[in-house]
Formats: sequence, structure tokens, C-alpha cells
Amino acid sequence: MPRELSVGEVAQRSGVPVSTLHFYESRGLIRSHRTKGNQRRFDRDVLRRVSIIRVAQEVGIPLAEIGAALAALPDARTPTRDDWIALSQRWAADLDRRIAQLQKLRDGLGDCIGCGCLSLESCPIRNGDDRLANEGPGPRWLLAGGSAPG
Repeated sequence: MPRELSVGEVAQRSGVPVSTLHFYESRGLIRSHRTKGNQRRFDRDVLRRVSIIRVAQEVGIPLAEIGAALAALPDARTPTRDDWIALSQRWAADLDRRIAQLQKLRDGLGDCIGCGCLSLESCPIRNGDDRLANEGPGPRWLLAGGSAPG
């Protein structure tokens, strides 16, 4: 097996379009080098990096966060099994927070979400006299992850 892969081979093996690989490279998520004939080549371990990027994206981790995690590895090396365990544990806490936020949003879709809407007469989390205006715009209790006064 060749140690280096062309961009087309990486695309074929990873299932990621060439344009996406170029995008990842422009963001510093993966690296290539040029041959004497000016052809782009990737080390074979780029397949693992691309897989990690895709899995992380699939669960909603922003590319900037993925890039920061990969850049924190010594010499920007390809993540090892131990690296993946550490990354996934760190991301799991954030995913748990997002899941809780989404469940709260889902459960409150039919009710007022503390935004000063038209349900002032029946809203259980009524914001009388617009007390929350000083905290910023939007549905403060929902966005802050807090709960309404009962």
C-alpha cells in the first residue's frame, strides 16, 4: 500500500468530496504536501483525521472547536486512540448540555418561553414590567438555560 495518497484517493477512501478536503485543508484541519511535479499528496493517516472531523461534525461539534482540538495535539499529529477518548469525553459534556437545551426547547414549544410574547395573561413565566430587558434580547430563560420563577 502506498504511504501517500492523492486528493482523489483520500476522497474515495473517506467518502468526502474533494472540495470538502480542500476546505478542511484551508482551515488547517488536514495537511498535504506537494510533490516535485506539484501534485498534492496526503500522508495515509489523514484518513483518521478526516474520520474524526466527520464524526464530530455529525454530532454537531463546530469546525472551529474541532480545529482547536486537533491543533492542540503535539506536532499536529494524527489523534491516537487515547486522544480520541479524551476528545470524545470533552465533547460528550457539551453534547449533554445541548441535548438538555434541545429537550427544554422541545418541551416548551407550545408554551411561552419568557420572551414577552402575547400570552401575558396566562404566561407562567411572565416578565412583568419587562424586568429581563437589562439581561439582553430574546428568550432569556431559555437561552440562559435557567428556569422561570415559579
